[in-house]
Amino acid sequence: MGYFTTAGLLIVDTLFYLLSFVFLLRVLLQLVGANFYNPICQFFFKATNPILVPLRKLLPPIGRLDVSAVLILLLIQVLHVVVVAGLSGRGLHPLALPILALAGALNILLQVLFWSIIIRIIISFVAADSYHPVVPIMAQITEPVMAPFRRLLPATGGLDFSPLLATLAIMLARILLLAPLYDLAAWVSMG
Repeated sequence: MGYFTTAGLLIVDTLFYLLSFVFLLRVLLQLVGANFYNPICQFFFKATNPILVPLRKLLPPIGRLDVSAVLILLLIQVLHVVVVAGLSGRGLHPLALPILALAGALNILLQVLFWSIIIRIIISFVAADSYHPVVPIMAQITEPVMAPFRRLLPATGGLDFSPLLATLAIMLARILLLAPLYDLAAWVSMG
């Protein structure tokens, strides 16, 4: 690949990542029941509503899960795979598209969860009593991931090991879920 192709891929990857991030956070914020009046939540809701509100008439939410936002997230990932394959000149089997889209969405989800836990740890050391709008959002996003580990290994002497176990589980999920999905997509593309 040439320098310009590599630079183009970087820009394309960044744009698709940011777009996916916005829709994924919309899904997560609704799943955890984040405060709609939080200014950060307001941004994500206002940014995604023009696309999601009309689509919800066809795909209504299931409980707290916004099915239309999940569909848009997966479609963004499909488009990302197609654009990257086109720019890099690689052939792509049509059956590999949904696998790669799912893997891409899971990859972003795991990254968001990992970095949310890291940010929550830093906030707990630096400004535990902060009233910044990001503090409750980090707690709401990470608590469903960390709570099972907290029950497994309760805090000892004021130390909570659940973030360590949760980040380890996320890294294992990347190895045991994502890597096989990417391998399956590669196998489908070759066959």
